[in-house]
Amino acid sequence: MTILPKALLVVAVLGLAACNNPDRFGAGGAGGAGAGGIGAGGIGTTGLGDPNDPRSIAYFNQAVGDRVLFAVDQSTLSPEARMVLQGQAQWLNSNPDYAIIIEGHADEQGTREYNLALGARRASAVQDFLISQGVSATRMRTVSYGKERPIEVCSTEACYMKNRRAVTVLSTGAGV
Repeated sequence: MTILPKALLVVAVLGLAACNNPDRFGAGGAGGAGAGGIGAGGIGTTGLGDPNDPRSIAYFNQAVGDRVLFAVDQSTLSPEARMVLQGQAQWLNSNPDYAIIIEGHADEQGTREYNLALGARRASAVQDFLISQGVSATRMRTVSYGKERPIEVCSTEACYMKNRRAVTVLSTGAGV
């Protein structure tokens, strides 16, 4: 390979990398603080509604809580997670026009395959709990992102802890 094709290849790769928008999901990456995976950089301008309106997505994300955290290599719900999910279930049962996607996430430790499976188990644990609280299974689906959508990229336990999560993302329409 001569120098010109190599240079063109480098320029193409850099150009594609520049197309990636790491803040496309709002401040802090996918499902950033209070974003629920939709993006919440400036509530009110994002279509999430008024955080003071108890029927809005913004209210759900901020007041009820859109995420639960997990221990290392675990998909078991902690008592704190159960409390958040009980609040989510009450809100969802009172607002039947919303469907949800439960995103399962993992920290960057471990293989891609392991973390995808762990994220799926975490999302499933949340889904099972919400169903046990009366939320219709037809209103929800799960997806695992494994370690592919971290809130923070780092190599410390403080960051890893934020990435071990399940996020409940709301959408309008009872069918997902």
